[in-house]
Amino acid sequence: MSTPTRSRPSSIAELKRVAQPPEVRSRANAEHWTASLYLRDVSPYLTWVFLKTSITANGVTGFMILAGWATAFSLLIPGIAGPALALVLGQVQMLIDCCDGEVARWRSTSSPAGVFLDKVGHYTTEALIPVMLGIRAAGFPFQVPADYRWTTLGLALALVIVLNKALNDMVHVARANAGLDKLEDKRGGITVPSGRLLARARSVARFVPFHRLYHSVELTIIIFAISVVGLFAGQMTVDRIALQVLVPLSLLALLGHFVAIMSSKRVRS
Repeated sequence: MSTPTRSRPSSIAELKRVAQPPEVRSRANAEHWTASLYLRDVSPYLTWVFLKTSITANGVTGFMILAGWATAFSLLIPGIAGPALALVLGQVQMLIDCCDGEVARWRSTSSPAGVFLDKVGHYTTEALIPVMLGIRAAGFPFQVPADYRWTTLGLALALVIVLNKALNDMVHVARANAGLDKLEDKRGGITVPSGRLLARARSVARFVPFHRLYHSVELTIIIFAISVVGLFAGQMTVDRIALQVLVPLSLLALLGHFVAIMSSKRVRS
């Protein structure tokens, strides 16, 4: 028997109480730092607007996906204008990302389809951003074959980012196929590497979290920052330098993530 859909909230406080329960606000990995910093304070007001319409939670997720794609394609705008727009749209995507879950919780319409669409939004956005950065670094029109170096680096960065994201989902699939309980989204415990050296490396990574550079928000911040430098050093030059730095760091992050998973209890029965 399905849970009856609630009527519209009578106040923002009531909406927050239902749509932002403690177990949501305390999630370690599902909540981006921007959500904790300010987005969860803003999102109920936009969710309030969505709840006045007939749009479903999955429909809101559709807007999130479009905002993510717009974030990536805005990088094709020359100069600093493109990265500045991407910076703003990246925040808009994360704001809407908060709202779709809030709409689902208020209306009691959470579903696997919603989770799937959310994954599609984040995977495609975080793959498209480096691809567009590669095209931006190559300039237009392309010079064959020299400029293909930059588009190839952009594609390589996109591939590594998607693989890095997929490792977390692979853990959940592996545990489900092995009949193990679902992992709780909290810090410490089963996610901590068992080896002393690896645990120490994990602690160091908290102070130098380069492995977190590849989320859409961080990428747009980095690209905007280098575009500011590009005002003086040349946009194409700094874009190319950024790609040459980000690709090897992403490979290191991927390797470290894999080792951390295999050395923890996440994939052990």
